[in-house]
Amino acid sequence: MIAAATSFMPLLRRLDRFVTMWQRLFERACDTYRPERHYMRGPGPKWYAKKRAESAAL
Repeated sequence: MIAAATSFMPLLRRLDRFVTMWQRLFERACDTYRPERHYMRGPGPKWYAKKRAESAAL
């Protein structure tokens, strides 16, 4: 009985890795957070207005 149960262990480990891989893939596909959408790509209009005002005052 024990020998039969231990012979399935490698198969169960592979099956567990396979299921885990698909779960992670599914979680990543369903994740709606995209950091590139929230990344500031440069100075905004308020910064430019402030710099123009500072350079005009000089």
